Amino acid sequence: MPPADPPEHAPAETSRVHALIRSIFDDRIPFNQVLGLHVESFEQNQMGFAMRPDLVGHFDFGRLHGGVISATLDVVGSFALMNAITAKYPGETYEQIAGRFKRIGTIDLRVDYLHPGQGKHFIAEGEVTRLGGRLGSTRMTLVNDVGKLIATGAAVYVVS
Repeated sequence: MPPADPPEHAPAETSRVHALIRSIFDDRIPFNQVLGLHVESFEQNQMGFAMRPDLVGHFDFGRLHGGVISATLDVVGSFALMNAITAKYPGETYEQIAGRFKRIGTIDLRVDYLHPGQGKHFIAEGEVTRLGGRLGSTRMTLVNDVGKLIATGAAVYVVS
């Protein structure tokens, strides 16, 4: 007999947790607002932002600053982890899940810059490769509005 699907949060509870996550990333982290980052998709762990003159790192070519790329990948990695934590602990209350989010912190981040950061809009996507009791690992990508892969990243976060 195949294993049973793990229990899920009630739809209302999931909506409440998603609203919290959106609030954290879109409203409560001032640096995300500086970057213009916002949640695009919970299902695909995606965040996006528009190109602006104050994000340029190479003035002659109008390319994204490498720090913007790195920070974006770090943020989308933690976003993916929050979604994975929500799914991993379906029996926990909103308050318990929110408490887990407060313990997340980056401990290692690697970024590979593959193409110049040029475009009108960018989408970052995170994938959790491992979520243990103390650490979580992610892989991230950043693409521009025409689908060109700008950078990839890998990170490890403390989650407890």
